[in-house]
Amino acid sequence: MELSVVTVVLLTGGVLLLPVLAFFTTLLLRPGAILKAYNWYWRRRLGMGVRYSQSGSYRFCYSSRGTPGGAAPSLLLLHGFSATKDMWLPVVNYLPEDLHVVCVDMPGHEGTSRTGPEDYSIQGQVSRIHQFVQSIGLNQRPFHLVGTSMGGNVAGVYAARYPSDLASVTLVCPGGLIYPTDSEFISRLRELEDRIEQESSIPLIPRTMQELDDMLRLCCYKPPALPRQVRQGLLTNRIPNNDFYREVFVQIVGEKSRHSLQEHLHLITSPLQVIWGKQDQVLDISGTTAIQTVLPGCQVELLDDCGHSVALERPRKFAKLISDFLWAQDGGDAKKRS
Repeated sequence: MELSVVTVVLLTGGVLLLPVLAFFTTLLLRPGAILKAYNWYWRRRLGMGVRYSQSGSYRFCYSSRGTPGGAAPSLLLLHGFSATKDMWLPVVNYLPEDLHVVCVDMPGHEGTSRTGPEDYSIQGQVSRIHQFVQSIGLNQRPFHLVGTSMGGNVAGVYAARYPSDLASVTLVCPGGLIYPTDSEFISRLRELEDRIEQESSIPLIPRTMQELDDMLRLCCYKPPALPRQVRQGLLTNRIPNNDFYREVFVQIVGEKSRHSLQEHLHLITSPLQVIWGKQDQVLDISGTTAIQTVLPGCQVELLDDCGHSVALERPRKFAKLISDFLWAQDGGDAKKRS
């Protein structure tokens, strides 16, 4: 029996539509899975392979591109609280392709081992990151360390404790300082200080869509206009980790970690770059003054129309600032390498 033209068109159209329908069904029913798939695709496009390094019973998860030993030092990028190595993808997109780049999941985050509070304090994280550096042999040649927010606190203390590992350091809106001016977020923390471990609502640990939107407004000068399903995916991926995030948060705002960077600034001898968004509501820009008072020779870059999430809001500018700083340390021509 011959098929009618209409039947053929419907059948072939149905076949072509199946992947599309599958995509939208997944987007509606499992938006978190779509975001993970998107990050996988973006890593693949940028040549960032996911790898694991085992050190004793501890496992580190990281992504990397390129090989060490080029004209510039390798880059190790440390993300902030409750983020993952993938937060750096927008920045890697604009970095020179010949740079060796390593992005590691911080202790307990994403694919890196989740242990206990001793590893989540700033000092504990510094020790684990040093363990990671040794496990992949990154310190066989001085490398450039970049850290943002919590990762900036860790990067600064790392620079103080392991100066021979580093060629230079970039701190982006780092935590761990005594800020001359309290940010909106720090003011809120002071209100919660006596009950932080029991507090049901912490601004950086959203449990609802409204709290997620509030967090995005807090962290970004102009929050990205994300569709509801994408925001739902972000929330879906975060919620199972909220108890862990609270455990980490208690450690990094506790007495032992709260001013870790401030207490170690005088020990930093590596060339230092500081980048800060002028409209940062999480950690006030006055932190630059705290750093410059102790290290007047550091290079400070202030970004207009930018909040706390510099890597998300200004990835191209961020990548250029890091690249220029690297080439300047080597006396190279930054413009030729950008």
